[in-house]
Amino acid sequence: MPPIAVIDFETTGMSPSQGARATEVAIVLLEGGKVVDRFQSLMKTGVWIPPFITELTGITNAMVQEAPEAASVMRDAARFVGDAPMVAHNASFDSKFWQAELALADTPAPQPFACTVLLSRRLYPQAPTHKLGPLVQHLGLPRAQRAHRALADAEMAAALLARMQHDLTTQWQLPAADFVLLQGMQRCALKALPQWLQRQAKAKPRSTAATAAAQATQQQMCLLFD
Repeated sequence: MPPIAVIDFETTGMSPSQGARATEVAIVLLEGGKVVDRFQSLMKTGVWIPPFITELTGITNAMVQEAPEAASVMRDAARFVGDAPMVAHNASFDSKFWQAELALADTPAPQPFACTVLLSRRLYPQAPTHKLGPLVQHLGLPRAQRAHRALADAEMAAALLARMQHDLTTQWQLPAADFVLLQGMQRCALKALPQWLQRQAKAKPRSTAATAAAQATQQQMCLLFD
């Protein structure tokens, strides 16, 4: 399977629309269930980091003052990702910062996103929580000692994604749990998911475009939720 870029941002706030900026970005390239490369950098934006964010992440104003300019970091990050599709734990958050920071760097952000929160809610509905750290621990995966730093969280999200891909191929006899399948799965209602996965397992291998078209048709049988 082609590589997937698993990303995590640390930021000064919740949304770029409210003036928040990224303070750190980390990207883990996952290929065949294994990490093949990593990218991480603090970044300087000139935006003040509130004390509660420093307490949560350990990232201080002094640290980012010594970091590379955000635009330079983001252009490097975009080159690192290339054409790889992207995954994040709570992608609605990270995708906004990816797009906003790249826009400020005058760099396109065409990459599609999938979300391990949405995927884990469907694949592990009985988990006590779908927050990243506790979910990773619940599944018996290695948990980073320092959460809320970008690389630690990206590596945990990558481990979670690899576990989900493994479970999809072994428990549902899917030939592959590629990005197109993940995108379709995250849009499928929980009640409709078993039948949808069974159809994917029975489908003959086909091109990425044909697979995407077929899954788009099958999405009509899956109610959107979340």
